[in-house]
Amino acid sequence: MMSTTSNSQNFRLEHDSMGDIAVPLQAKWQAQTQRAVENFPISGLRISKPLIRALALIKSAGAMANSQIGTLDPKIANAISSAAERVANGDFDDEFPIDVFQTGSGTSSNMNMNEVLATLASEILVDVTVKPNDHTNASQSSNDVFPSAIHLATASELKFNLIPALLELSASLGSKAIEFESVVKSGRTHLMDATPVTLGQEFSGYRAAIDYGIERIESVLPRVCEMPLGGTAVGTGINAPKEFAPKAIALLREWMDLPLTEARNHFEAQGSRDALVEASGVLRTIAISLYKIANDLRWMASGPRCGLGEIHLPDLQPGSSIMPGKVNPVVPEAVCQVVAQVIGNDAAVAFGGSAGILELNVMLPVIARNIIESIELISSVSIALAHKCVDGIEADVERCRNYALSSPSIGTSLNPYIGYEAAAKIIKRSLAENKDLRTLVLEEGLLTPEEADKALDVFAMTKGGLIG
Repeated sequence: MMSTTSNSQNFRLEHDSMGDIAVPLQAKWQAQTQRAVENFPISGLRISKPLIRALALIKSAGAMANSQIGTLDPKIANAISSAAERVANGDFDDEFPIDVFQTGSGTSSNMNMNEVLATLASEILVDVTVKPNDHTNASQSSNDVFPSAIHLATASELKFNLIPALLELSASLGSKAIEFESVVKSGRTHLMDATPVTLGQEFSGYRAAIDYGIERIESVLPRVCEMPLGGTAVGTGINAPKEFAPKAIALLREWMDLPLTEARNHFEAQGSRDALVEASGVLRTIAISLYKIANDLRWMASGPRCGLGEIHLPDLQPGSSIMPGKVNPVVPEAVCQVVAQVIGNDAAVAFGGSAGILELNVMLPVIARNIIESIELISSVSIALAHKCVDGIEADVERCRNYALSSPSIGTSLNPYIGYEAAAKIIKRSLAENKDLRTLVLEEGLLTPEEADKALDVFAMTKGGLIG
């Protein structure tokens, strides 16, 4: 590293292939990072911490692999690896100031990492200057490192953040499915009364939706875990020894406990981000499941007097600045807003994925930002939904049963006894005269009391049939 003091006491001069540039005196980054900071004053959004960690771990594994194959002096490799470990632990997050909306390959952020690690490694060695391009980027290119880091961060967040969060939500929903298994209520289709179900059956459906989401994540994970590392600039692997990628990926696989593999085809891995598009689609699907669950909870809890009022959600905070005593379904509302953001993020990822032009996709930073944000949002809101909402749900058992008994749709079970047309006639008369169905079928002599009791047993209806 070449460093001199500039005219200002707050800056030093750094040099790269384009010449000199002033860099903040205490910054660990060097010239190329500073150019990117000045070139992209766009959003104020920086790359995420999971991506910083993934980049650092790749550099650490890369340094050790280069040492093993003789590409890098072991002393320099160890210093880079030690520095990378500190960065991966979050000790230097402020040293990554570049805006998300930067060069589409992520070169700026890759060089930011190279420069910070070179500075830290030089401080460790004292008498050796570690170079960003020649040492920390040895056997690598931004074009294979940066997408590898996105895949690594995404896979790690999916396995160690999202799946555990969804498992917590699944457990909460499953517990309620058992608790409410005998709570009979009116089913609804088209928002109109339908044949009875149990509240437990509805919650079992919610749990299944979350469990299917976990299965979808597990299905896509192996493709997300394919690493472009080793393809360098265009997929040919120029300047990278053939042993480099397998050794580096083996180290990452051991450190991360992920099924990481080298890309089966480096040209697909370099030019396309289809696995990330697929993973984002899975996140969108999970978000849609959450939206259905949150909306159902809001509907069933609506009231307390003028809505359905079948369940009660935990009271968490005052719901109005003007209406005393009003309490709103705030956690389901937060879920719905997260879903809106995730769907928007997915659209950005899909559009970014379409930008694979010839040998490289040039929307990598925006893909990374959106997919990682989606994972983090779904993870956090799933835990909130589980413990701030679902765990505390109470059923109004009598109200649920009264709705079931008063619904004309329970007349569906009369079809096998008196036929569809006669059942429709009885149901219409019930609505017009405000009389229950049992009374009417007995008045008209259509069924015996025993047959009527059997046909109109609402709990038996939830088991799928009454005949036989």
